[in-house]
Amino acid sequence: MRNTTKVLLAGLTAVVLAACSPPPVPAPTEPAQEVVIGPTTQVLPGPGIPADTGLLQSNNNLDVLDADGARYLAIRTSLVHFATPFTKIVVFRSTDGGTTWTREAVVERGRDMREPRLLALNGTVFLYFFDAGTNPFAFEPGGVQGMERRADGTWTDPVPVSPGDAVVWRTKTVDGVPYMVRYRGGEDSYTVDREPAIAVELLTTTDGYDWTPVDPARPVVRTGGASESDFAFDDDGRLWAVMRNEAGEQGRYGSLVCTAPPGDIANWDCADDPRKFDSPLVFSHEGEIWILARRQMANDGRFDLGISWLPRDLQYLAYEAAYWVTPKRLALWKLDRGTRTVNWVADLPSRGDTAFPGIVWTGPHSLLVYNYSSPIEGEDLAWVQGQLGPTNIYVTPLTLPST
Repeated sequence: MRNTTKVLLAGLTAVVLAACSPPPVPAPTEPAQEVVIGPTTQVLPGPGIPADTGLLQSNNNLDVLDADGARYLAIRTSLVHFATPFTKIVVFRSTDGGTTWTREAVVERGRDMREPRLLALNGTVFLYFFDAGTNPFAFEPGGVQGMERRADGTWTDPVPVSPGDAVVWRTKTVDGVPYMVRYRGGEDSYTVDREPAIAVELLTTTDGYDWTPVDPARPVVRTGGASESDFAFDDDGRLWAVMRNEAGEQGRYGSLVCTAPPGDIANWDCADDPRKFDSPLVFSHEGEIWILARRQMANDGRFDLGISWLPRDLQYLAYEAAYWVTPKRLALWKLDRGTRTVNWVADLPSRGDTAFPGIVWTGPHSLLVYNYSSPIEGEDLAWVQGQLGPTNIYVTPLTLPST
């Protein structure tokens, strides 16, 4: 059967069966706490960005970092959401809190590049990203590249900092310790003919270039269908993580909600959730665990529609088709640690192609969320519509409840 025919049949199957017998979404165990969402502002394209930056139509993957008295913003700009050889990674720097920006680095490699990640270490700002391919219909990870900012404001050339099949997902510093969440075997993310074997790794470094396992005895924290993963610690030092399980494992799709005990943080124990929390950013506030991730607006938020009696390839294609043609939001969630239930709290202004958040803290309870979205004004869009059109970078202030 031709792939296009499979996709059409799978999409029709998903629409017909979405309400039949899908796995239940975990019920909230507590009411959502009040969160104050401030006005959203467009960052780029915008008057604060140098006019000669050369932005293209699709401005999406990003990270943001406050360091050395300045704010850094790294973005991917390209023709569309999908892989193209015209992609650029651009790094901006602001000394006025993000009102105006100077362009400090532009990376062009004749191929797609994704997941720019910023990290401050030993007084130096590092940028990481992974090389992708040029085929818009394939996922072709080519390894993680790293570069650093010199004292004069120039940046070094990128150099490999991983095996050739690795994808960087998140970098962060917690209590002075630098971390990277990385996954390998990402080419299995969109396979239909075999069970995936994606290996998620939790790493640390002393110099920004040599990344080694946090626990050498357990270099891989999870192998299966999960890829994009992020974590935070509660006040007891227990690790909590969310993993996107798009590729599926043992007939289950969506996400994994994981935890690991203090002193053994590479020993992840995971539970399934039928919702798919794409692009997860996990952080803690007053010991509570919060998540920023994409929200599916249809099918009660489920990615896994419970049609496991289909052959694996049709099951997977049905889920992807149903997800692709429905609208999305960037949402704020809170984790109930007692039940491992992820509770929806609020949507941020967003629509179409959206959800790749980065945050900077502006006070003990306040933060700025940088995100990309199709233009936030107007009628809603299916996700695929947004992926083919323009996307911009926005910033939204949040204030979290305090005890």
